[in-house]
Amino acid sequence: MDIIQSFKKKHPDLFDYMEAKEVHPHDYLMARTFLRLIPKSVTPNQITLFRVLATPLVFFLILNGNYKMGGFVFLAVAFTDALDGSLARTKNMVTKFGMMFDPLADKLLIGTMVLLLVFEYFNPFLGLMILSLEIAFILIGFVSSYTFKTIRMANVWGKIKMLLQVTAVCVTLLAIFLSSPELLNLAAWIFGLAIGFAVVSLFAHGI
Repeated sequence: MDIIQSFKKKHPDLFDYMEAKEVHPHDYLMARTFLRLIPKSVTPNQITLFRVLATPLVFFLILNGNYKMGGFVFLAVAFTDALDGSLARTKNMVTKFGMMFDPLADKLLIGTMVLLLVFEYFNPFLGLMILSLEIAFILIGFVSSYTFKTIRMANVWGKIKMLLQVTAVCVTLLAIFLSSPELLNLAAWIFGLAIGFAVVSLFAHGI
């Protein structure tokens, strides 16, 4: 906690709340349902940090072959990606910290699952493609932040990509649990589709 507070004191501008430029339709649905269950003291940045801290638990469960529990925990952790964004936009609690670290938290979670599952059950080239694109997103984000002093927010293509990746991971875990080659093939196709949306998202960012 001391480290976090020290970081906030050194970079207060990263934690200043800003008004959301746009609120998506699903944000209103989240506001009427799941966001009502979140205590008012909880901030979007705290949810993002929770996702980062919970990722090692997912890694541990999957690494030890506990696919059923690991799948449930992964799905719950991945769902926080929808929570922090919707909370930030509907409550005008958008921060530069959240804009930078929310996508990093997503990539950490997905990257972990790629290392554990994709390289094990699919063509390694598929895993390399996914990781390469995620690294490209990170590099573009840092270049924009430090060179152009701008922070790029995730576009709709990137959000679809993330949704497809989460779906593919869940289908993969279900395939392993049920020993279903058909579901593994389906998961591979979904991962491939996610790669397509990732490429579109990169071009939409101006590459």
